[in-house]
Amino acid sequence: MSDPKPHILVVEDDVGLAASLVKGLKAAGFRVTLANRGDTAAEAFERDPPDLVVLDLMLPGRSGVSLLEAWRGTSSVPVIVLTARRELDDRLRCFQLGAEDFMPKPFWMEELLARVRARLRQREDAPRRVLTWADVALDLDARRVLRGEEDLGLTRKELDVLAWLAERPGRAVSRGQLAEGALGDPGLNHRTVDGHITRIRSKLGEVAGAHIFTVWGVGYRFEEAL
Repeated sequence: MSDPKPHILVVEDDVGLAASLVKGLKAAGFRVTLANRGDTAAEAFERDPPDLVVLDLMLPGRSGVSLLEAWRGTSSVPVIVLTARRELDDRLRCFQLGAEDFMPKPFWMEELLARVRARLRQREDAPRRVLTWADVALDLDARRVLRGEEDLGLTRKELDVLAWLAERPGRAVSRGQLAEGALGDPGLNHRTVDGHITRIRSKLGEVAGAHIFTVWGVGYRFEEAL
């Protein structure tokens, strides 16, 4: 049985502060995953998607800014930034990248908990972003594609490509745009993009998969209705 507690991913390389964060969040009733490097944080995010991220900016392996940019390309999970930086430009940069909140160090644990609870309430109250066509539903927040109660098992990259197309109905999207915008790799071989489309169509099935059209010499186009 899955744990019903909200899941918080803490990304912090300071050992003492990280321990305090984990202890405080767990005591408040949250399930907590700790990553003390940027690269392991990215892996933890993919392995077990959190309900909220508490993110330090200065990290070994990969910067917090890089993580925030990557996550905002594929997820709406709330991010609270913790940093010793106090300059206005740093705050503005975080908000421009999509962070929900910003707390300078040092801070009170009670205030952080209050902000965590507030952001989780906002997420629960917000309407879910769900796209439906044919016999399937793409839940953009849960990052799942369902036929009834059945999860069609799309991979992260397949979901990224499908979401990129489905959020731009009626528009021809080039393979290069999918490589850069959906997959984050402008140098990606276009045959790899074609391979993702083939697998997406197969998993969606004949009816729902037919809504993805090949635009010869360009790329692909998604149509909500046929």
